[in-house]
Amino acid sequence: MAFEIRPATRADLPTLKRFEQGIIAAERPYDPTIKPDPVSYYDLAALIDAPDAEVLVAEADGTIIASGSARTVKSTHYFEHDHHAYLGFMWVEPEWRGKGANPLIIDALIDWSRAMGLTEIQLTVYAENTGAIRAYEKAGFEPFIARMRLSAQS
Repeated sequence: MAFEIRPATRADLPTLKRFEQGIIAAERPYDPTIKPDPVSYYDLAALIDAPDAEVLVAEADGTIIASGSARTVKSTHYFEHDHHAYLGFMWVEPEWRGKGANPLIIDALIDWSRAMGLTEIQLTVYAENTGAIRAYEKAGFEPFIARMRLSAQS
């Protein structure tokens, strides 16, 4: 299957907002701290318009079937790199998973990051999301920092 990878536009927002809700629904079982619906993770229009970010979509037969984003983020002061790329908004429609769209989006986001002069690329994934972890490992990502939490509610 051939996919077209292209930058997202504001015309894509209805589909991208639906993808965002899919991401939230998929992550909700891993995270009891996500607010009840309605909730949104991203300002997608601002992300599309930002000069220091890239939102990509994959199309199959003219239909958007996947997405991903990269944005430039200020790094913690003690790291060698001042800024890094942060990948997010990764979604593939369920019926298209495992068919190769996600690696193409990740590769294109890595290329964008390099073109922006960024030498470090990071992302966040829930530890229990083993399918996503496998996909990111296939793309060359390695575990970096384990973020842990404790609910202090009684």
